[in-house]
Parts: sequence; C-alpha cells; structure tokens
Amino acid sequence: MTEQKEKKVEDIKKEAEATKKCPVNKAFYYIDEFLSGPMCGKCLPCSLGSYEARIRLDNIVQGKGAEVDLYALKRIANEMLEGSMCKKGKDTAKFILDWMSTDVYREHIEGKCPEMECLALIEYRIIPERCIMCGDCQEVCKYNAIMGEKKVTYLSGYLPFEIRQKRCTKCGECVKVCPTASIVIVDVKSKELVGV
Repeated sequence: MTEQKEKKVEDIKKEAEATKKCPVNKAFYYIDEFLSGPMCGKCLPCSLGSYEARIRLDNIVQGKGAEVDLYALKRIANEMLEGSMCKKGKDTAKFILDWMSTDVYREHIEGKCPEMECLALIEYRIIPERCIMCGDCQEVCKYNAIMGEKKVTYLSGYLPFEIRQKRCTKCGECVKVCPTASIVIVDVKSKELVGV
C-alpha cells in the first residue's frame, strides 16, 4: 500500500512537469493532486501545511496573491520540510521550495505569468493592423466572445474584430485558426501589445 502511494507522488510530480509550464501552476497542480490522493494526513505539518499551501497557491494563480501569501507559502513549505514524518510531505515541501528562490512567484504577485499560462493573468487580444477581417476566429468561438464584422469586397465601414474579455474562456481556438497570427496573448495589466 505504501509503495503505491509513493509511486503516486512520483506520478503526480511527472504529470505536473509534463502538463504545466508555469512553476506556480505546477506547484498548485501538485498540491491539489497530493491532497486528493497520496497524502495520509497522519502528521499535522504535512496535512495542515498542504491545505494552507493550496489556498495560498490558488490565490497566486488566480491573480489575487499578495506579499503575505509569499511569506506564508515559504514558511509553510519550510515547516513541512522540517516537521513532516514521511518522505511524501518532505517531497511536497521541496517541490514548492524549488522555485521560491526565483522571481517567478513575485512576478505572479505583480500580475505577470512569464509562461503566459495562468488564465487569470493573461488576455487574448486582436492586433487590428494584422487582422484581415476574415471572420474565422468569430466562427470558431463557441462562447461568442469575438465581435466584429467580416469584410465584404467593395464595402466599407466595418466594425473591427475584438475579443470581449468577460466572455473569453481563453481556450485558444481562435489563435489556431487565425491565418495572419493577429491574435496574441498578453498580460492582463499590459496596456500595450508587448512584443508584437
């Protein structure tokens, strides 16, 4: 039974590494899966620490994180590393701490995901200069998040294509069909289209 749980922890780590690019998102995924599976709950530093770490990581991934979340997360992970009675708890703490020394957590607090993966911190936008008004993006969008008018020969006065952010689920389907790469992913706080 213990070997299966140990293997499960390794599987979760591999899944997090394979499916997520953002280190904060990896840590959140790892903790979430750890809580729903291999965590035994026998020692308090691990069980309470994991639940609290999940709350703090969720805040950061959702763009609601603050400096206090960073300090708490570091304290929790250090206490888990020192106080956990088994390898699973210590490995979980190490997984969180691996990226704490870099600026990636701080960048999330400032509203930027370097990997452009945390959905609360990114937006899809259309660059008007590149858009040929073909309407492919509008047709593929299941959520009616793209408004605008398809260009018709010899007519003028079109409403340019624009993504309604409150409706956009950031599924990425519009990016796949755009023939001119006029849909880009940017930081939510970015007022300009950076790197375009």
